[in-house]
Amino acid sequence: MSLNLSNVTLTYPDGDHILTALDDVTIDVAAGEFAAIVGPSGSSKSSLLAVAGTLMRPDTGVVRVGGTDVSALSDKERTKVRADQIGFVFQGTNLLASLSAVDQLLAGVHLRGDKPADKRDEALTLLDGLGLGSKSYRRPHQLSGGERQRVGIARALMNRPDVLLVDEPTSALDHERGTKIIELMATLTHDRKVATVMVTHDHSQLDRVDTVHEMNDGMVTGTRVSQLQ
Repeated sequence: MSLNLSNVTLTYPDGDHILTALDDVTIDVAAGEFAAIVGPSGSSKSSLLAVAGTLMRPDTGVVRVGGTDVSALSDKERTKVRADQIGFVFQGTNLLASLSAVDQLLAGVHLRGDKPADKRDEALTLLDGLGLGSKSYRRPHQLSGGERQRVGIARALMNRPDVLLVDEPTSALDHERGTKIIELMATLTHDRKVATVMVTHDHSQLDRVDTVHEMNDGMVTGTRVSQLQ
């Protein structure tokens, strides 16, 4: 499954004016492709993630997850797409302080209407695959920054998403831990055939992604393919 944004425009009211957040943006991310979005603060990278994740509806243009135009769906239908097909990795991980690592994953299962008990083994296997098997029952304060970020990634993967949207995953990590997180996401993207879009300011890690899209003033001003491809 792929992610496609075609001629997407998003505007906000700003007093007596209209602010254009996304200006005729077109981006294609194939299944198994790890794409990075870079650009200065205020270039609307987060707005792009919000539209790609169906959290915001664009003014014009088409957003497709797989072959489905999600921008044309009802709010209820878009909520289902988010639950079933899209995983989010947040900048601050947003882990619940009272829950163990495995229960962080199972909380999302409960919200999707499934029985957490039926998914516990799957959650434990996923954490083990991310090197957290011995930490599955630890709470966030008992984990390092890199471990918390891996729990966030595992939580995003619990619904086996077609699209993975990642917001500044290394911002709170040192270079070594950040490198391990980026390498992990690259491996997961390729192995699971997920269309991954990552917003980042960390240009030192861009050699580990497949494609880099540069944004400025709400527009994609350049796209380049990694030399590893």
